[in-house]
Amino acid sequence: MFKISGLNLPNEVTKEAENTKSAKNGKAKKTNANLKQEKSLEQMVQTLDNDGSDKNKQKKPRNRKRKQPAEVQNPDNDTETTSDIKKVPTKNPETEEVDTPDKKRKLDKPLIVSSKKLTPMQQKMQQKLSGSRFRWINELLYTSESEKALAVFQSQPEVFDEYHEGFKHQVESWPENPVDSIVQQFQDRLQRNLNAPGGLPATKHLNQVVVADMGCGEAELALKLNQIKHRKARFEVHSFDLHKANDRITVADIAHVPLPDNSCHVVVFCLALMGTNLNDFIMEGIRILKDNGIMWIAEIKSRFEDGKYDDFIAKLKSVGLYHKVTDDSNKMFVKFEFLKLSHRMAKAKSEETGITLKPCIYKRR
Repeated sequence: MFKISGLNLPNEVTKEAENTKSAKNGKAKKTNANLKQEKSLEQMVQTLDNDGSDKNKQKKPRNRKRKQPAEVQNPDNDTETTSDIKKVPTKNPETEEVDTPDKKRKLDKPLIVSSKKLTPMQQKMQQKLSGSRFRWINELLYTSESEKALAVFQSQPEVFDEYHEGFKHQVESWPENPVDSIVQQFQDRLQRNLNAPGGLPATKHLNQVVVADMGCGEAELALKLNQIKHRKARFEVHSFDLHKANDRITVADIAHVPLPDNSCHVVVFCLALMGTNLNDFIMEGIRILKDNGIMWIAEIKSRFEDGKYDDFIAKLKSVGLYHKVTDDSNKMFVKFEFLKLSHRMAKAKSEETGITLKPCIYKRR
């Protein structure tokens, strides 16, 4: 039979429309191929920044109507038009739920992309994403109880690595690393005899100084103290944190550490009073500290109301500690030295410090 042009016009129009649409889609794919990673990175950054806000406000998405392509009616109804296809919501397998007091919050897993494959724009977005995740984790640690933070780190060990990688970048801009400052204090005390006034307390005859590093991070203090060469002093350092980054660390909530009462000569809190139950940390430090033992605390200056330390010192004195020195010579952090004296502990006015410090929340840029 002869084919007459125009007889099967609806089908021909449909095929022509499909070919035109396919060609346009091909160009669109080529045009958008280099922008997919930028959009993905940008969306994750915005999600992290919005999710970590203090008021947890969520912006309602705008319903923008998109122009639908012209539909060609098919008399045979053999195929579905674009308007007949329903969009089915999909789940994102790259998220995990984290319990919060308000509701379950989803913590996106890090987007791992090789830097060799990233354009300069993508590299910038990758850095912004890392900064957003650091701020989110930092805020989580400061606004949650230590027990909940421990659960997060145990279920997602990579969170610890991300946080401390971001923390390293922050400390690099500081005039001095607080850990180095604490190490210097140990070295200064070693200029005097052990157990002498101004020296380090130690176990007699053994010359052993037992140290508890509460919230140790990567246990740099233990590493550096064991590198000190001294003819008499021998350090035994117990390093506690929420994740075992190396063999020097014991995983523990510093509100409950596996040490007996009166077992340490020195207890260190170096930027470690992070949880909302920081009073439990202090009382645990007092529990494991020996009589005449030293407690060193280093904290960010901005955490104290109006830059005043009197209230903080008074509350620690109320539980029996003796305040010896406050050193605020550093631009970023302040150091305190307290002593545990048995006669003062017996006259303690309170069993809890009642300390409150402002959370250290980094600004979003």
